[in-house]
Amino acid sequence: MPNPIRILAFSGSARRGSLNKKLLAAAVAASREAGAEVTVVDFKDLPIPLYDGDLEAAGGMPGNAQKLVALVAEHHGLLIASPEYNSQITPLLKNAIDWCTRAEENPLQGKVAAVISASPGMFGGIRSMTLARQLLTHLGCHVVPVQCVLPQADKAFDEEGRLKDERARKNVNAVAAALVKTAARLT
Repeated sequence: MPNPIRILAFSGSARRGSLNKKLLAAAVAASREAGAEVTVVDFKDLPIPLYDGDLEAAGGMPGNAQKLVALVAEHHGLLIASPEYNSQITPLLKNAIDWCTRAEENPLQGKVAAVISASPGMFGGIRSMTLARQLLTHLGCHVVPVQCVLPQADKAFDEEGRLKDERARKNVNAVAAALVKTAARLT
C-alpha cells in the first residue's frame, strides 16, 4: 500500500494483565496484516487527569490530553478495546474520549472506528462495547458494523497471548479487515 492507512489503537483498561489488552494485541496484528500502520497507546504511558472543567478553565487542556488529541487527528481510524465495568464503559476510556471532545476541533469527527471487547463473563463485554459504539457514533465517528466480543476471555489465550479459538481469530480478523477497508474508502 503506497500510503498505508494509519490506525490508533488503545484499550480502556490500564491493568497489566488486561484481557482487553490481549484482545487488542490480536486485533493490532490483524490490522497490520490487513495493510495498516498501527500505533498503540497505553494510557499508563499517557496518563490523563479526570476531566474537570475547573482544571481546564485554569490551565487549558493538559499536555497528555493534547498529545492524545494530536494522535487521534493524525490517524485515519481507531481500534478500541472497551472493557466492561458494572455493565458500562470504563472510566478510563470515557475520560480519554471526553478530553478529545474538548479540543478546539473534535478529532473524532469523521474517523472510522472499530470496537472490540473481552470479558471473563458469558456476555464478552457486549454491553460496554454497545455503549462505546453508541458514544463514538454520537461524536461523529463512522463505526464499522463488524463486531468482536470475547466471552470467557480468561480462558481464551495461550501462554504466548494468542487466541486459542479459530472462530475468535476469524472475528478479530473480520473487525480489522473492515476497519482498514472502510478507512481506506473514506480517506
